[in-house]
Amino acid sequence: MSALCLDVGTYSIKAVSGHPGLKPEVERVIELFNELGLSIPSEEAQIVQLSEKLATTIADNKLPTKDVRLALPESAVSTKIIELPRLTDAELGSAIDWQAEQYIPIPPDELSLEYKVLYRPPAKETGVKMRVLLVGARRSVIERFLEIFNRIGIEPRVLETQVLSVLRTLQIKPEEPTSLLIHLGAATMTLAVINQGELAFVFNHMNGSQMLTRALEQGVGLTTKQAEQYKRSYGLDETQFEGKVKAALLPAANVIVDALQKAMRFFANQHQEAGIQRILLSGGGVQLPGFAQYLSNQLGVEVLVVAPFANASGKTPDRNQSALSVCMGLLMREL
Repeated sequence: MSALCLDVGTYSIKAVSGHPGLKPEVERVIELFNELGLSIPSEEAQIVQLSEKLATTIADNKLPTKDVRLALPESAVSTKIIELPRLTDAELGSAIDWQAEQYIPIPPDELSLEYKVLYRPPAKETGVKMRVLLVGARRSVIERFLEIFNRIGIEPRVLETQVLSVLRTLQIKPEEPTSLLIHLGAATMTLAVINQGELAFVFNHMNGSQMLTRALEQGVGLTTKQAEQYKRSYGLDETQFEGKVKAALLPAANVIVDALQKAMRFFANQHQEAGIQRILLSGGGVQLPGFAQYLSNQLGVEVLVVAPFANASGKTPDRNQSALSVCMGLLMREL
């Protein structure tokens, strides 16, 4: 059965349909401009507008609706990795709510919580702690997000965070270098460290690629539409427009560099035996020309753009692949 995977961003709505699995077969890829500029509407009229847009898109493209998979924006969730003394599943189930109160800044009566054991040491290794992933969100936020789909008769089978979807496309093995993933959306940026194949921590920043667009608007005197086009076409290529586009983008690009440096320092302080050895770029915002090379020059590590369709067959797109990382991660999830 085909699945429909949706990533509702503030700039665009991405959809990928196909046969799911770790080696998925892609049937359709669609990207639409999101005129609303919101991924989780708060008002009735906004919910109606987004629901109608999705309903029209699904109907016009004859997309499947029996297995619909959604990603929650990272801005709507709180993700923490915590360490605990070794517990059984039953003991962890009893203790997890109290632990969440310590780490998730959401009142317990408003919290929707999921958790997953990342590592549980063997019983004979006394003193070694287990690691648990906590993902929390306000129930009201999840309900508003799901209402968009309930209005058009869709009951999603999967709801997970964007970063977990992207990580699934990477299939990072324990022996691979310690990596810092940056998922750059229009409104937000998510940083995640993967150490020995395991998620080590997640940071969210309220600065996305729209920050770069605004820098071009102000620095070169362009309209928003023009700035978006110049950003995507010329980016940090100093040979274009006498370097004026790059010069206008640099202050915003350096905000991203600063966030990456802080994340690298934080991880190095917590794990002195391992430093960040490479950076992985995901999301639509990372595709501007020269961006990967600029980050590599500034940070002194290898920088790679993710390839979410590497294990896929079927109708894979020729361009804009990193913008579809979330959708492909959802399609690769095995139920």
